[in-house]
Amino acid sequence: MDFLILFLIYLAVCLSCMVIAIKFSRQSQECFARIVHHVTLVIGPVIPRWLQVAVQLALHRLIHQRNSFFLVLHLVLEVAVYGEYSWEVFPYCLELGFGHSILLLPYIMLLGKMYFFYLCCTRDPGTISPSNHKQLLRVFTYDGILYRHARVCPTCELVKLARSKHCRVCNHCVHRFDHHCVWVNNCIGASNIRYFLLYLVTLSGMAAVVGTVTVRFLVQVALMSNLPQAMYVNAEGEHVPVGILFIVQKLFLTFPRILFMLGFTLLTFFLLAGYTAFHFYLVMTNQTSNEWYKHKNSCQCHIDNIYHRGLIANVKEIISPETVQQGFR
Repeated sequence: MDFLILFLIYLAVCLSCMVIAIKFSRQSQECFARIVHHVTLVIGPVIPRWLQVAVQLALHRLIHQRNSFFLVLHLVLEVAVYGEYSWEVFPYCLELGFGHSILLLPYIMLLGKMYFFYLCCTRDPGTISPSNHKQLLRVFTYDGILYRHARVCPTCELVKLARSKHCRVCNHCVHRFDHHCVWVNNCIGASNIRYFLLYLVTLSGMAAVVGTVTVRFLVQVALMSNLPQAMYVNAEGEHVPVGILFIVQKLFLTFPRILFMLGFTLLTFFLLAGYTAFHFYLVMTNQTSNEWYKHKNSCQCHIDNIYHRGLIANVKEIISPETVQQGFR
């Protein structure tokens, strides 16, 4: 079945791209540098030097400087998914008698996602400046392991705060730094982490709802066409019930764009659901992505997290961070 090979290749490519993209959103510079280094070693001898330099400059600007490429790519992918949903899935489902509430739910989720996406893109993550440095210095204590006293940021020329980090992309220190997210073109820190979590929840929910409606539509079509009861004649001349692969092939040949959209949506949902669950784990244990990554790669396997103050206090720190309570935005 050639269509299955094509579809599996498509799913593998989508999965690989999304895994790499999620990896970039946490440790983009280190991961990207390793990939570029290995690729350069392989294809460097056969590519002109001027082209290598041009590509390196373009990639440096793409990854190491703030830009809107991934932000625009994010929106383009959503337009593609919702365009297919609105063009084919929605009218077909109306003809089959689906309720308006379930069909309109993806658009409601989209509005919520766009609101939190906007807040993630525009809200200050918790930039540390000379004007707020002294008051933020009192928020978190140094643990003496990941964060030590008297260290100075060479770029900002300010004493490094506990749980802060200098973002090389945004070029400033961020209070309770989590990571730099290329998809929102902004850092995620103390002041916007709550919006980022809601953005992840609504984005995952959006993918789940679109996928659920599409699967229900395809199942309904298969049942109305009596595909599960279909038979075929095998090499021995026997009438054998068709399998799930035949049903998928038939649906793919009838609705190719819908199947491709569904494959991308389901992959996106599972990856986003895992990524969202990971961030909620960080919330419950009062860790940032940056701290989790450092703990994971530290030679000290068992490091006590002094910032873990219990579930309720940890969640409260996300919902109402001390930077906001003290008037810092």
